Amino acid sequence: MHAIAAAGLAGFLVVTGIAHFLLPGYFRRLVPVWLGRGDLLVYAGGAAEIAVGALVLVPSARAAGGWAAAGLITGYLVSHADALRRARADRPRLLERPVPALARLVVNVLYIGWAVSVARFAA
Repeated sequence: MHAIAAAGLAGFLVVTGIAHFLLPGYFRRLVPVWLGRGDLLVYAGGAAEIAVGALVLVPSARAAGGWAAAGLITGYLVSHADALRRARADRPRLLERPVPALARLVVNVLYIGWAVSVARFAA
């Protein structure tokens, strides 16, 4: 079961990382304007997700990869918390409304739990 969770996390990270390069506009909209250098952050985040996903795939590096994934996803919480702070019910984009913005935050906290679980069971 632990190998399946690790493979799932690795696949999720690699696919999401590749998506950063294929759909940079989508991910750019998730980066708060005040962070600046949005394009650089999107591509760096995508490369980091691919690298961390690869680490999770390697059994001897799985614990380190799981902790790295937890740290990386924790860094993304800045974006989701900012979206929740700015959310308004009258926004045209669904992800800019309160409930979906809260859901983004909650789902990413669950991803962190997934990554921590992989790291702890790999050690």
